[in-house]
Amino acid sequence: MFAPSTPDPVPGPVKVTLVKAGRTKIGYPAELLSDDGTHIAVRAAWAGEGVRDFGFVRFEPGDVFTEHYWRDRWYAVKEVRAGDGTVKGWYCDITRPAVRDGSGDIVCEDLDLDLWVSADGTRVIRLDEDEFADSGLAERDPAAAAAATRALDELELLAQGEEFTALLR
Repeated sequence: MFAPSTPDPVPGPVKVTLVKAGRTKIGYPAELLSDDGTHIAVRAAWAGEGVRDFGFVRFEPGDVFTEHYWRDRWYAVKEVRAGDGTVKGWYCDITRPAVRDGSGDIVCEDLDLDLWVSADGTRVIRLDEDEFADSGLAERDPAAAAAATRALDELELLAQGEEFTALLR
């Protein structure tokens, strides 16, 4: 489906595309910070329209996301900072491992499960488990559903210790 991934140590513009159920959920420009062949890091401005209020955090224009993707892990971790640089927390998407397509852009399939980690680490919230259950992934691809559930459990455990921020270095 995609060209083999190779490390790209040269920063520059890339596009990040999140796919859900075979369709593009969102695509946005980002700046490649690093790519060591396994871990990809990019920085991007909030790509949503207007403000998105989750109740526990608000994503809004001016927010900056430093996003971490892996080719060998079933999640992506996005550090969210306000325009003034204050860390709001980390939004974690459970995804299939990321790939870089033939043009070097990042493509990641969202599997509905998410995790929020507050900036001070006191709140770790599992999100969208109902959407995941309703998605039918467990019936269509039981191995992927099991990998997604394991990834959410792993991230939740990591979020409760110092290993979480070490993961992003």
